Amino acid sequence: MPGSPADDAGFTPGCGLLAVDGHPIRDAIDWRWYTDDYEIELTYVDADGDTGTVVLEREEGETWGFDFTKAIFDDLMLCRNACKFCFMRQLPEDARDTLTLRDDDYRLSFLQGTFVTFTNIGPEDEERIIEQYISPLRFSLHAITPEVRRDVIGKHAPRGIEVAERLLEAGIQVHAQIVLMPGVNDGEELRRTLEWAYAHPGILSVGIVPLGFTKHQTSFEFSFNDRGMAQQVIDCIEPFQLRAMEERSDAWVFCSDEFYRNAHPEDLLDYLPPAEFYGGFDLFEDGIGIVRSFVDDWNACPDAQLACAQAIRESGKRVLFVCGCAQREFFTPLIEKSPLSGLLVPFYVKNEYFGGNVDVTGLLCGCDISAALATVSSEDDDVFAALPKVILNADGVTLDDMTVSDMEGASDLHIHVVSCVASEFLPQIAQMCGNSARR
Repeated sequence: MPGSPADDAGFTPGCGLLAVDGHPIRDAIDWRWYTDDYEIELTYVDADGDTGTVVLEREEGETWGFDFTKAIFDDLMLCRNACKFCFMRQLPEDARDTLTLRDDDYRLSFLQGTFVTFTNIGPEDEERIIEQYISPLRFSLHAITPEVRRDVIGKHAPRGIEVAERLLEAGIQVHAQIVLMPGVNDGEELRRTLEWAYAHPGILSVGIVPLGFTKHQTSFEFSFNDRGMAQQVIDCIEPFQLRAMEERSDAWVFCSDEFYRNAHPEDLLDYLPPAEFYGGFDLFEDGIGIVRSFVDDWNACPDAQLACAQAIRESGKRVLFVCGCAQREFFTPLIEKSPLSGLLVPFYVKNEYFGGNVDVTGLLCGCDISAALATVSSEDDDVFAALPKVILNADGVTLDDMTVSDMEGASDLHIHVVSCVASEFLPQIAQMCGNSARR
């Protein structure tokens, strides 16, 4: 950062930091822990490979001015489990290597919100978590009965519970996750697991997500897509939610949006829990509360809907909004009841790349998007597609390594990347249509 202590000391991009006050720094957590002062001694290696030591000072409120290319500086802690539901074991053979890397690193749990099993945490890791108060963490719980846990996770399953109980006893807090599999850890096992979790106040919340499976495996044929099965899960957790609301003032245990969608496919909007039910939306990244958040944001911007409708109408364009089939039950009724009906067209793309029950927008691949868009008749340049940015990674590519240009070439349609939030993508689409009309 220009003008920072790092810049003043002569650091440049490409340098590496090795230690702070003699303490080796393994990750961004160590960096935060050992640099919480106004003067530090840094051991470094510069861009030419030469090492040295320098003392840096900063003013109150000033940052040191360093940024890092990644959060973990040493080796990533890998998964040693054999989870039955593991999505990374269900990927096609041509999936890129980064998609099949099975990490189980508690540091990424703290820094980036990934869920970990605690099965590979040793005594030194436990001591560090407690000493540096690396909290809250995200814990893959899944089941509590030893036999069921071993069946679900593998032979190291007992270690995860032992570590979890010691960390909770030491004051570390966690958000827990249960990947629910029909006939394996649902029903009575789910109730037992939630009873165990509720008895540990350090477990701040429990998120329940359904088994996701692809066509590239032979172990699973169904999940909780059946209306009755989905409703049974909702009914199972309701007593825990009522108890938690009374005793803790929040629902504590949450079903992912898929359960509500599958239980109420024709009238989902009438059965979604209200926003206050989700509290701080702590489990948003697990698909818990995403639909409610989207619906509330959509309903809060009627002026943006009107402006977008007017811009589309005046441009003479047809706008296709690309999304996964999981959005159908709420996006279609929202559009149909708005000024955008017939103007902004939900374009639902079936996920053929992964297959199975994979239907969320974020897992759509370029090959399926471009193949679907290629079926659209485009005359006089009157159609363009709006692509939610969640489909692309930080490098601008899809899960099957296609860029927007690749998809445009394969589909012969213009594609514009937009926000996933209605109050943002509606003005974006309106501006695109306005620019098109002026041309």
